[in-house]
Amino acid sequence: MEQFHPMLLEVWRQACRHIDIAEACQNICTAVARHLPMDRLVIYRLDETARLIEPVAAGRADGRSAPLPQATSPGTAAWRDLMRWCRQNQVTHRAAEPDAPPFKLIPRNDACDRLTGPLISQTKVIGGAVIIAPPGRPFDDDDIKRFDALREPLTVALENDERLHELITLRERAEADKRSALVRLGREDFSQTIIGAEAGLNAVMQRLDQVARSDTPVLLLGETGCGKEVIARAIHDRSRHPDGPFIRVNCGAIAPELIDSELFGHEKGAFTGAAMRRRGWFERADGGTLLLDEVGELPPAAQVRLLRVLQDGMFERVGGEQSIHVHVRIIAATHRDLPAMVQDGSFRQDLWYRIAVFPIVIPPLRERPGDIAALADHFARRAATRLGLRLQVPTDADLDLLAAYDWPGNIRELASVIERAAILGDGRRLDIAKALGIAALPGARSFTPIASTSPIASMDQAMRQHIESALSQTRGRVDGPDGAARLLQINPNTLRSRMRKFNIKTRPFKA
Repeated sequence: MEQFHPMLLEVWRQACRHIDIAEACQNICTAVARHLPMDRLVIYRLDETARLIEPVAAGRADGRSAPLPQATSPGTAAWRDLMRWCRQNQVTHRAAEPDAPPFKLIPRNDACDRLTGPLISQTKVIGGAVIIAPPGRPFDDDDIKRFDALREPLTVALENDERLHELITLRERAEADKRSALVRLGREDFSQTIIGAEAGLNAVMQRLDQVARSDTPVLLLGETGCGKEVIARAIHDRSRHPDGPFIRVNCGAIAPELIDSELFGHEKGAFTGAAMRRRGWFERADGGTLLLDEVGELPPAAQVRLLRVLQDGMFERVGGEQSIHVHVRIIAATHRDLPAMVQDGSFRQDLWYRIAVFPIVIPPLRERPGDIAALADHFARRAATRLGLRLQVPTDADLDLLAAYDWPGNIRELASVIERAAILGDGRRLDIAKALGIAALPGARSFTPIASTSPIASMDQAMRQHIESALSQTRGRVDGPDGAARLLQINPNTLRSRMRKFNIKTRPFKA
């Protein structure tokens, strides 16, 4: 064994030098072959959640490529026997125990002797290793001892490979999140200026600059679609850690039973379906900013756990026992009336005090009409690029129509209207009127805007008449194939919203 120590040191070097398990396995196999007669080395990953024996690397003593065996998924009883064998944490020699669980489950070459041992990290079984002897050369007691000494560096090599795959998964997820955010924000990159920063959002930007350089929690208040995420990213970009991660989590889109896992992560095997360890949003945002969008949608139990993290920056993964400390800048956002929710007991008062240190109110689009022209131009350019159409920018008449609308969906609705107008105009123009649902109806009197010193009033009147005309033709039916929404080419919910605004009832049209 003393002659084996220098080679064991080389095995440790190879295990720690190569993150990829396949490269590490082949180099280890080559280094060991002179001291431990063998033909092949195969490393397996054991997935307890999926109950899977998965070969991840194989090496040959002669340096030639070694094909990987097939993965196997044993039954319950066989898997239980394998786990019992693993927990014994010993090398098993096929010649002595030909019916041991690994020799039954792992594909074998009947003409060759084999040694098998589990790979265990801190009492947790993560895999196994098998060495196959050359034909006609059985293993002896010294071979067993040498192979036993190899199991620890092989365990480290398998752990490194798992971390590599976890990092690759996280990077791919982060890239997907970035692409999704750019599409959602209508941007090509995050360095673009904020439209309206010098006009309708001037007061917001002043507040933003006051708080950005501190780590003070910020609460963004505003209607749905008014640009809360854009402001949150601007705070992050102007903060002391702009190179850190920016993570957005929609609290209202997480199922209650998954909130802990999403926010704080989970350990492998913590619950059914937890096939691997997962870092939560707080851990992923460490050293950066975490945007808790729609924070008012969090259920009471999750509010308690969130409060603890905000107080001391500590949490535990689901199924874990180790406390994890993070340094995260919290930005919360909501369209809900949080003070009213505090009064009725649906939102914790102590959590409100934690997140509302520095509130910023973002005005709706109807209160910043001066920004509509620039926003419409921006969305028109984005639509032309996305749809592959010729660029058509809004005309003065288009802008009059856009300015007359009250935008209940705010900037998000404006983006949708412009894109719809680009599609309806087929690259020749922006059909704003039809996109807003005020195009002429089949057989109905065409709409001609009336000159007025009050364009908003005339627009309201035109919309009311147009909706009533559609309801008259459909006998008061709003949705469905014969409904007014279909005639107007707008969403039924949008039509109902406008009917409420103008106090239009369907009953008079059903006669």
